[in-house]
Amino acid sequence: MPDDVVEKHQVAGLDDRARGFTRLVDIARSEGAYRALLRYEATIVVTNGAETKPAALQELIHRLQGRGYTQLRSQLSFNGNTYLGSQEPWIEYPDHERQPELRSGLLGWVGRWLRGVRR
Repeated sequence: MPDDVVEKHQVAGLDDRARGFTRLVDIARSEGAYRALLRYEATIVVTNGAETKPAALQELIHRLQGRGYTQLRSQLSFNGNTYLGSQEPWIEYPDHERQPELRSGLLGWVGRWLRGVRR
């Protein structure tokens, strides 16, 4: 990813192990498209080229949600070299609705029976 970073956003939420995190995401222009880059522990997520900066950020959020990240929100922190601090509002992204795990065998039967008993 080139050094042509045009924006930086704070992204916060819960990771795939339900631990809170906050990281800077770089939005860079490369070959006529925008890409978002997040580094978190051993994970690096880079989006494909998008036509707009918001589309690149949205793709990153979608990828994180696909990996099990929840309660995600973002805030513009840098516009070019200008530090914005906390002047910009947080944007919240609704979590994807998760389908319940279907188990087979005895454990699945017991789980379904227990759910039926609680109703």
